[in-house]
Formats: sequence, C-alpha cells, structure tokens
Amino acid sequence: MSVHYTLNLRVFWPLVTGLCTALVCLYHVLWGSWGARAEPPDGVDGGFPLLKVAVLLLLSYVLLRCRHAVRQRFLPGSPRLGGHATFSSRHFREPGLSILLESYYEHEVRLSPHVLGHSKAHVSRIVGELVRAGRSRGSPGLIPGGALALAFRGDFIQVGSAYEQHKIRRPDSFDVLVPLRLPPLVALDPRSLGEELALAPAFRGCFVCALKAPPSPSGASGAHWLRDCKPFADGFCVDVRGRRHLSAALVLRWFQSHLQRSLATVRYSLEGRCRVTLTPGGLEQPPTLHILPCRTDYGCCRLSMAVRLIPAVHLGDGVFLVAPPPPPLPSGLLLELPGGLRSEALWGVNTARQEQKLLSWLQERAAPGACYLKCLQLLKALRDLGARGLDSAAATQWGRILSSYVLKTVLLAVLLRKEAPGQSWDEEHLGKCLEELVQFLRDCLLRHHTLFHCVLGPGGAAAEVGPLPKVLREAAPVDLLAAFDGHARELAAARLLSTWQRLPQLLRAYGGPRYLARCPPPRSQRTQGFLEGEP
Repeated sequence: MSVHYTLNLRVFWPLVTGLCTALVCLYHVLWGSWGARAEPPDGVDGGFPLLKVAVLLLLSYVLLRCRHAVRQRFLPGSPRLGGHATFSSRHFREPGLSILLESYYEHEVRLSPHVLGHSKAHVSRIVGELVRAGRSRGSPGLIPGGALALAFRGDFIQVGSAYEQHKIRRPDSFDVLVPLRLPPLVALDPRSLGEELALAPAFRGCFVCALKAPPSPSGASGAHWLRDCKPFADGFCVDVRGRRHLSAALVLRWFQSHLQRSLATVRYSLEGRCRVTLTPGGLEQPPTLHILPCRTDYGCCRLSMAVRLIPAVHLGDGVFLVAPPPPPLPSGLLLELPGGLRSEALWGVNTARQEQKLLSWLQERAAPGACYLKCLQLLKALRDLGARGLDSAAATQWGRILSSYVLKTVLLAVLLRKEAPGQSWDEEHLGKCLEELVQFLRDCLLRHHTLFHCVLGPGGAAAEVGPLPKVLREAAPVDLLAAFDGHARELAAARLLSTWQRLPQLLRAYGGPRYLARCPPPRSQRTQGFLEGEP
C-alpha cells in the first residue's frame, strides 16, 4: 500500500515563523559584528529592527488563523428538522467534496506508518520484558508449594485496531492479551450463557467455566481430584449451582498483583529507556500499563502510550476467554443475575485471531488498492465528529453503541455479504463505500435491531477463519446491540444520520484551512436533527 505525505499547514506556518525569526536574529548578530567596525552616520538606520520584524511575522500568522476562523464562523447553518430522519447522499455528488473527505483523512485521520511502527515495536519490547519477568517469578507465597497456582504462559498476543491497520489519529493506546497457564491438575468446562433466557440479553454473550478433572490414564477418583485441587479452587473459584467455577474477578485480582510484582523486577532495567507505571483497573477494567518517554530519550517518536493488559485463558484454536467481560454490560444488573449465577464468574470471549484471519482473507480477495480499511477509519472519524457537542453522559452512551468493535463488525458484515467485495471498493468509490457502511449501520439500529458477531453470529465466517472450539460452534448467536434498548438505538441512529447529513460542514469546520477555499459548500444541505447537543 502506497503512502502519500501532504503538507500540514498547522505545522508549516509556525515553522516558517520560527525560521524567519531565527534568520532575522542571525542577520542582526552578523550586522552587529560588522557595524562594530563600521559605524553608520548619525540618523541612518543600520538595519531592520528585530522587534518590528518579529511583530510583522506574528501579525501575518494571526491574520492567517483569523481567516480560517472567519470561514468557519460563516459556514452555512444546519437547522434542526423534526420528524423521522431519512438517508440522503446528495452531498457526495457535489463537486469538490471527495477532495474534502480525502484531505480530512490525510490530515486528521491517517496514522503515520513510521510512528505506528516505532510505537508497536516499543510496546512489544516493554511488554515482552514484563511478561518474561512474570513467568520467571511464578506465584511464590500464594499457594503452598506453588504447584497449583496460576502462572504466565510466557507469551503475549497483540490485538486491536493498531495491529489490524485501521487505528486512527494517534498510536497512544494498545490492547495486549496475556495468556495464563492453568495447573496440570485443572481443566475447564466452558459453557455459553446464550440459552439462558432468564438473563438480560447483554449477558448472553458471556461464558462460565466450571472445573473438571483432566483426562488421566491412571484413573484417579473424583474424590482424590477434588482434594488435590482444593487449594486452587479456594484461591480462584466460586460456587455456581453447586459446582466450582473459575472466577474472572479473582483471576483479575491475582493478575494485577502479579503484574505489580513483575514490574518491580524490571523497573530498574527500563529506567534508561522510559518510565513505566501500572494502573489497576479494579474488577471492571483490566490493568493499564503507562509507558512515558524518558527525558534522556531523543528518539523521533516520543509518545506517551497506554497498554491494556488483559488476562486470557486459552480455549483452543486461538480463542481466549478474557477477564473481565468486555463492555457493554448494564451497570445496574450485575447483582441481579437469576438462576444462581454470580457476576464474578462471567468471562468474555476474544476471537481476535479469527478476525485477523478474516481480514487477511478479505484482503486476498480484494483488488489492489481496495479502500475498505480506509472506509472503516473514516467511519470511526464520523463517530468522533458526532460526539462533539454532547454532554459526558450522552457522549459515553454514543461511544458504547458505536464502539470501534461494532464499526469493525459492520464492515465485515458488509464485505461478507458481497460475492466479490473487491470489485467496488477502490479509491474512486470512497464516498459511496462509506455511504454503504453508514446505511447498513442505520438499518441495524432502526430496522433489524440486531448486529451479530462476525464469528459467533448465525452462519458466521467459520469456513474462512478456520476451526473453532466446540463450545463456540454450539453457542447461541451473539448480538452486539442487545445491551441497548430501542430508545437508545433510535437516538444513536438519529445522531448518526444528523452527522452524516452535516458531514461537509463538519469536515470544513474541523479540517485544515487550505481545503476550505478548494471545496465550496454544496448548493443544498438537508440536515436531520438529533434531539440534543448540536456540535
């Protein structure tokens, strides 16, 4: 994939101002040394006053910025209209708006491959040292003898948008799975909660893991096995319906304390490269490793990065159970689980390996230069533009409904329903492809009221991603929108369409000033209203 670098005026003009000021200072130094030998006659100015030149350059810069602000201030308004929102793509037929969309992508969305590569390599080195230290430390003192304790497997798995080439803006956040090794005497019997109709729909995508004895040629009795694994069960399990189940909350608590001990081991060796701190996430979030650049680090990519370290238990075929279950979950239902279930026993499922295989398979089918990942990045940028002007509660709900995982699932669903996805996803049809994604997401929110998991949904892409564990093949389909009621989905759909209809104005308002003159506003822009928070 070719990379195009364009001029960023937000950086260019301050650099020009600083360079001109430096040249004027150098001129005055040289003029002063020459004037010491040859004094000019009285009343004759020997050169341009430094203060006047600096003020002139500053005024030029301020005038350019004011020009940008005035253009933003007098953009065409976007009146609110009542009634139901309708989908319209007329603004993409207006001249120049494809250039506006492309320029916004280049300056506000696209990530520098150079910076992203450096960031991923830096994260890989730091997390690798931390995980190796955690594996060598084991779990001394937790359980007598340490034979029945959890331990780090010794590797880590990088997941998320940064490793699937669709992250936007800044490479400052990463997700890493840290696989755990169970004791040899312990095996898991995972079960999906998809058939638990008494549960709220948001919990039906979770799993529970009962303990069972591993296959043993010696034929040891169940009573002996229960007695032998009792220390592990007491430390990491809870009772659910009369059986011992692996507790995600207890595993997460152990994982955070073990990471703290491992970090203390490697902190001194990392001091010359960076400053590393660990923020526990409690029982609702995994811990976050903060990597801050060191003062003596003169590298080209001095970024502060946050790495979420997620404990994971391998089920097989590259599928992991993760703690805690990923959002969204209704906050008010965690203590009201029927049927004897306990919230601390719930696990989420991670199929990042299968999704990466699916993206690779789609890329092989696509024509050279296909823009579907670029469309996904622009869809994320559209979501971020839609969050402007909302209060914190509304912005949080908007981000939960249109999460990055939901938007990626929308892209995969649209690609999988096409027989030949590569035929219509070239750069020339960027606007139409983005329109198709927005329309599909609108239909999921308003008409179908469902958006199924790309791997765990009905008729999932199992043939393209390879084999899956039996528990996943037999699990009920997972609906990513099940946690939200109809009113929340309707508000999100209205906000989505309002943002889409005002997209040309938003791109002009939050893009660079260079492109405002090149792309005149369209002759007519119809805007559908969201009930609150017009950005």
